[in-house]
Amino acid sequence: MLNKILIIIALGFFVACGNHEPKSASTDLIINPVTALDSNAKSSDLAPFMTFEENIHDFGVLKDGEVVTYKFKFKNTGNADLIISSASASCGCTVPSYPKEPLKPGAESAIDVQFNSSGKLGKNEKQITIISNTVPNQVYLIIKAEVQSK
Repeated sequence: MLNKILIIIALGFFVACGNHEPKSASTDLIINPVTALDSNAKSSDLAPFMTFEENIHDFGVLKDGEVVTYKFKFKNTGNADLIISSASASCGCTVPSYPKEPLKPGAESAIDVQFNSSGKLGKNEKQITIISNTVPNQVYLIIKAEVQSK
């Protein structure tokens, strides 16, 4: 009797697993546009590329509780539309925001980063990871600050 119940349950799992429709592709999966290369082109020749004015910003000395922002300006110096999939920070005290629309070759934009110094006494260095369809597909930005008590 127990064997029959286990067989029915197992068959239910197998049948249920086959009834799902495929999901659409997530925007987190960014594919580099290198599938239709001509024989003389390198893969990076057809890809977008992020060129930043600077990758590191030092806020200097802050008082505990100050909230500061900085714009990391960049340009798409590649040959295809640049699509940013995500921007994340190494700490919840740092919040990046990024353009959601594709950037044409030659277009300029910025990654806005807000840092909340509350409770972050001492020297701080936070990393922001940008994931996009560039080659390479990850770029790292750094903010620094020394937070002193009020």
